[in-house]
Amino acid sequence: MDDIAEHAAAVFIIGSNTTEQHPVFGTMLRRAVRQRGLKVIVADPRRIDMVNFAVLHLQHHPGTDVALLNGLAHIILANGWEDRAFIEERTEGFEQFAAAIQSYTPERVSEITGVPVDDLYKAAEIMGTSKPMALIWAMGITQHTTGVQNVLACANLQMLLGNIGVPGGGANPLRGQNNVQGACDMGCLVNVYPGYQRVTDEASRAKFETAWGVPLSPTVGLTVTEMIAGAREGHIKALYILGENPVMSDPDSNHVCECLDACEFLVLEDLFATETAAFADVLLPGTSFAEKNGTFTNTERRVQLVRQAIPPIGESRPDWQIICDLAKRIASGGKRVPDTTAPYAGWEYISPAEVMDEIAALTPIYAGISHQRLEQGERLQWPVRGPDHPGTPILHREQFARGLGKFHVVEYTPPHELPDAEYPLVLTTGRVLYHWHGGEMTRRAKGLLEVYPTTLVEINPEDAERLGVEDGQPVRLTSRRGEVRAVAQVTDRVPPGVVFGNFHFPGEQNINLLTISALDPVAKIPEYKVCAVRVEPLQEE
Repeated sequence: MDDIAEHAAAVFIIGSNTTEQHPVFGTMLRRAVRQRGLKVIVADPRRIDMVNFAVLHLQHHPGTDVALLNGLAHIILANGWEDRAFIEERTEGFEQFAAAIQSYTPERVSEITGVPVDDLYKAAEIMGTSKPMALIWAMGITQHTTGVQNVLACANLQMLLGNIGVPGGGANPLRGQNNVQGACDMGCLVNVYPGYQRVTDEASRAKFETAWGVPLSPTVGLTVTEMIAGAREGHIKALYILGENPVMSDPDSNHVCECLDACEFLVLEDLFATETAAFADVLLPGTSFAEKNGTFTNTERRVQLVRQAIPPIGESRPDWQIICDLAKRIASGGKRVPDTTAPYAGWEYISPAEVMDEIAALTPIYAGISHQRLEQGERLQWPVRGPDHPGTPILHREQFARGLGKFHVVEYTPPHELPDAEYPLVLTTGRVLYHWHGGEMTRRAKGLLEVYPTTLVEINPEDAERLGVEDGQPVRLTSRRGEVRAVAQVTDRVPPGVVFGNFHFPGEQNINLLTISALDPVAKIPEYKVCAVRVEPLQEE
């Protein structure tokens, strides 16, 4: 983050409300704008706060990211602003990519995205003549049925410009929640072991089988959304949910509730009895970050120590201890007892530092990370290849992990659900500065609740006038999946035809009662950012 703030000549932010969702980094970027003239381009359907610090705002229609990115690449290539040396030395597939984007003319892209042709040219020129440029995205790019295509298009653009592996450059995803990066690193994905070692790779699987003393499946698992649906379909019999509140945060909340109700056995481990607790058979009290030791890995791959500040409250316990006890009880009940001769077969850990030692032994990108080094104040960003390795602040400096970077041909396809006569508005969702995700912690903070006490839905003045909606008036939003009651916030932050809502509040205020569970076919991430709704004014009760 400081690398971008200090060295980037320009930053292209797409699908990231940076100042509200990553406020520390957002402050760093704003400071760079003021102190050294950093050029910021924002691509977002909403006029987010970062637009006030940008030289250009590309206000494209929700779900048209691929068309926008391909159109910018088209103009860059047509004007000779590409980094030809980088392309020839470091990439493959360029010819096919270049041929594919020929059809993304400025006029066609403007028609698809709603961005004026002049603004497309202005953006492409800034990108093509400002080096290095960092590209930043968040869930506004990924939470689509075309999320994988969106990310590939971002990578294409940065390879085209030669902005990979250099200070102030990069294709930079900002992680959506604390330690998402660390959870992925530790194998909390359906297709990999820790360190992104694939479950389908025989050598990787054999290594972990030897270490843990158990046979492991070569089959790729189900994502969260697929597991929830599987409970209703009957092929998922039990769920162990740790620190997640799917009733609030998963799409199509009514369907989620039906699935959880059908689940035969559900264990919830959390800080509070959340909305999901109503469906749980067993509640296990976990601890917060302030009550345990361990590490988080942040959005820039930096492993950071978490130090216990207070003793666990009540009967709560650190998650790793709960998991170890569960595993030992399962093993003692006759379930697949690990081979005790395997080096990491037991569950008798005495501290998170010991767990980290096992991680280092089995995970090449974490091989040199230890609590001892972190306690000494070393700043370690993986890959850290060994105990004397300093870490890797910038990836892909000499070459990509796969060797040559691959250009992908990505074509624009519309969102799964578009407006029609019955549901004429596009709903896009996100979070606001004052609350976080399902709000289980922030809604317990009186000061935050006083500032932002209820779900506000942003609606453009043109739409508000047409619908007879006044600022501060209660409204009902309806989709094909449910309805929500909220308060209208009439504002030009959203363009005509688009409304924005958050999912911080429970019950009939939860915007995820409206969202659609259509999935990206590769990553299986839901399309939170686009669905069709109608809005009706309600009278004050």
